Amino acid sequence: MEQKSVNKTNSNGYTFLFAVILVVVVASVLAFAATSLQPTQQDNVRKEKMQNILATVGITTDRDGAKKLYDQYIVEEIALREDGTADESVDAFKVDLAKELKKPVNEQIFPLYVAEVEGSKYYIVPLRGNGLWNAIFGYISLKDDINTIKGATFDHLGETPGLGAEITKEWFKKKFENERIFDDSGNLVGVSVVKGDIDPSNKEDNKVDAISGATITGDGVSDMISERLKRYLPYFKKQKDIKVAIN
Repeated sequence: MEQKSVNKTNSNGYTFLFAVILVVVVASVLAFAATSLQPTQQDNVRKEKMQNILATVGITTDRDGAKKLYDQYIVEEIALREDGTADESVDAFKVDLAKELKKPVNEQIFPLYVAEVEGSKYYIVPLRGNGLWNAIFGYISLKDDINTIKGATFDHLGETPGLGAEITKEWFKKKFENERIFDDSGNLVGVSVVKGDIDPSNKEDNKVDAISGATITGDGVSDMISERLKRYLPYFKKQKDIKVAIN
């Protein structure tokens, strides 16, 4: 009888049953953990978004302080339609650009954040485009002339470390400070990331120096800046206090 019991526990059926039970238990634990952590993860994503928006206007903070400073400096969140009118039924902060870009332009929502810092007004535009391997994204803030960049932040989903991934570095983001997005004729051209002898002190050439070995990522940054900013022209043209002539 003892030998028969040993053989039974060593059988394939017993091993298979044990494996199934183990998989079910592990899956249940992981599912419970994921469900339990989801609110915390969503809150962290929300705070990180606030941090990135604030960073474009020179306000740095950790996650714990993000909400307080965001409420202090961001005075408006606007969900815009293609014609520059606001859609008050849409929460601008919750707009997912990855989903919006899959829609026809006339169905997209364009979030805009307005900040006031030490008496100055800034307009913050979310960015999203394509890098070498996957999506690149970020935020860019404009001073109240709607021509001069206050600051920018960039991130990515899969660019190459040491090459395209350098767009997240502070030294690269600083290149965009005080660059102009309109050319001398008043056409919105954005800021191009280009190779060559670029004078970093020339803020009116609509160019910044590229990252060595990251041409495609740099082109992606250039394209997403000009493409996204152009979507906001209908809104900016409606504003009476804009100081720059826009074609």
